[in-house]
Amino acid sequence: MLKAICSKKDLYNTGYYRCVSDIINCREVTRLKDITHHISTTRFQHCLNVSYYSYIVCRKLRLNARSAARAGLMHDLFYYDRKIYNAVREKGDPRHSRMHSEVALENAGKLTEVSALERDMIQKHMWPATLKLPKYKETYVITIIDKYCAVLEFCIPRVSVILHGKNGTK
Repeated sequence: MLKAICSKKDLYNTGYYRCVSDIINCREVTRLKDITHHISTTRFQHCLNVSYYSYIVCRKLRLNARSAARAGLMHDLFYYDRKIYNAVREKGDPRHSRMHSEVALENAGKLTEVSALERDMIQKHMWPATLKLPKYKETYVITIIDKYCAVLEFCIPRVSVILHGKNGTK
């Protein structure tokens, strides 16, 4: 079953899945399943969360939902450990929060053709840390959804422990 955080919907055989079907099972994307992200999830799950909810919001706003789904899935397409990068970076080198979007964009370009809209969404999803303003409405959507998903991914496991105890039972 393929599902986003806080959703019970299986994403296979949906309009969303048709938007990303050519890239979601690629080795470069599935490698993200082995990388921890936001303490309690994987980078793949985070990208799926951002991708799906950006798709939903853009569809409701009559924006380019297909590009939102694709850019969301690739917005954190990098394989290094951000904590190690920030710990060993040289003075003057950009912090992870500013540079990982460029790495993700480069990796996305190796995977598939990336439209100008998708490029803007991937490059600027960390705005305002990226400083340059997003060019498209969809970029603002993915920026907000990325932060929303990060909060969910961080908080939900902690709330579950509070409600259900360490083993999931109280």
